[in-house]
Amino acid sequence: MALRASANGIEIAYDTFGSPDDRPLLLIMGLGSQMIHWDEGFCTLLADGGHHVIRFDNRDVGESTHFHDAGTPSFGGDAPYLLGDMADDAAGLLDALGLESAHVAGVSMGGMIAQAVAIRHPDRVRSLTSIMSTPSPQAAPPTEEAMAALMSPPSPDRETAIARALETWKVIGSPGYPFDADRVARLAGLSYDRAYDPAGVARQLAAIIASGDRAPLLKELSVPTLVLHGEQDRLVPLSGGIATADAVPGARLVTYPGMGHDLPRPLWPEFAAEIGGLTAAAER
Repeated sequence: MALRASANGIEIAYDTFGSPDDRPLLLIMGLGSQMIHWDEGFCTLLADGGHHVIRFDNRDVGESTHFHDAGTPSFGGDAPYLLGDMADDAAGLLDALGLESAHVAGVSMGGMIAQAVAIRHPDRVRSLTSIMSTPSPQAAPPTEEAMAALMSPPSPDRETAIARALETWKVIGSPGYPFDADRVARLAGLSYDRAYDPAGVARQLAAIIASGDRAPLLKELSVPTLVLHGEQDRLVPLSGGIATADAVPGARLVTYPGMGHDLPRPLWPEFAAEIGGLTAAAER
């Protein structure tokens, strides 16, 4: 059962790994994905590397507050909130946990939110890790196949939700690594059981589209920054990672052949080592 905190006027579900005495690391997940998509094994690896890991459900997914009254926005229509509001949620969670600042890492939309946290709350961010993300959708448009997978219709039941997740991740996952169907199916089932809310995902997508280009503001950052990106990402192509690294002064870009729009288990030690190196250096 997730812990709960009041932050930025909403309820946020979260949990933690490791010692509170270690370097705080806030993990932000991507579009429609719940905190459980930060695998416990990966979180434990990060904790073993000297981090107090905090993962949480963004608004409109999982066990955090859902904005049901806002309905389902049309594609490209008015967004009931922006990524900046989601960044304020993350900063509010730090407040609720009594943390003046933390290292912040995000994947995909979570990377966009992490960027927004660094822009809006620079004193709260000790380091920034942006993974398979982009400063704007225009910098890294998805392939037609990836976009079609992302826009699949809502599922009428749990079994269909699992089947569609398998279809989606076969398209956008990492072609250079074995497809872990058991993991995808397990997480899809758990996500459905925790909260199935396609309208919430649509509201998150509207926030991405409406939030504009962060590149000009990223150029003003002075935070140690790491950018990780797969070279075979079809949902947020490598151009997004390059644009992020180009925008943030001094950012380090690391790319991975064969990696698509997921976090392949064989690469977890490399991801953990890169993130740990960044956070340790930032502490010094």
